[in-house]
Amino acid sequence: QVQLVESGGGLVQAGGSLRLSCVASGRSFVFYTMGWFRQAPGKDREFVAAISWSGNSIDYADSVKGRFTISRDNAKNTVYLQMNSLKPEDTAVYYCGAVRSPKPPVVAGMYDYWGQGTQVTVSS
Repeated sequence: QVQLVESGGGLVQAGGSLRLSCVASGRSFVFYTMGWFRQAPGKDREFVAAISWSGNSIDYADSVKGRFTISRDNAKNTVYLQMNSLKPEDTAVYYCGAVRSPKPPVVAGMYDYWGQGTQVTVSS
């Protein structure tokens, strides 16, 4: 079992920045690919970014490329999502997920563990 706890969400004006964190506990974090997804009201959970256990393989959704950066610190069992130049359309609940996979999946259904989510609201 892996337990995930997200933090760092909040209310920010358009153009601002936030850094989300996801701390993992339980089985060895270092073996897991980690992903960030988001879900807006009435919409499906959508892929944002993912990073392999080594950090050598990273993928981003086109909508966030150049604005968001995913990283991980295996010594701290933590994955981060640095979000810059935020837009109102980035407003959603952000979730981190974990899966044992050599490559970062972009489909939510492929992840085995999820956190409870953290709300990000971007005002115009």
